[in-house]
Amino acid sequence: MTNKSVIQTENAPQAIGTYSQAVKAGDTVYISGQIPLVPETMEVVVGDFAANTRQVFENLKAVCEAAGGRLQDIVKLNIYMTDLSNFATVNEIMAIYLQEPYPARAAIGVASLPKGVPVEMDAVMVLS
Repeated sequence: MTNKSVIQTENAPQAIGTYSQAVKAGDTVYISGQIPLVPETMEVVVGDFAANTRQVFENLKAVCEAAGGRLQDIVKLNIYMTDLSNFATVNEIMAIYLQEPYPARAAIGVASLPKGVPVEMDAVMVLS
């Protein structure tokens, strides 16, 4: 694929494995899973589930901006949580970061996530 490029920013956590923060193919950007790491320290943000969720959205925002877009350009959002009882908190915080029309979304309960965090999100963004 000749129109494929890697998106990288120091404003989001660096990849901790064999992946890119995001890959742009044409006008579509595939954003890798973001966990609540503070980019400057690469440590999990201190705080409750809400603080973790806000940090994930901040990391997604940084990658979106590095790709030339914004959170509102996300068309598909996948949310992974170790405790689905936090779903209402995700909805409250998501409403702060995104406005209607909201992206398509999946919320998935998982047994564990990297670094023992409670939430991770990946996304697909389309640039206009």
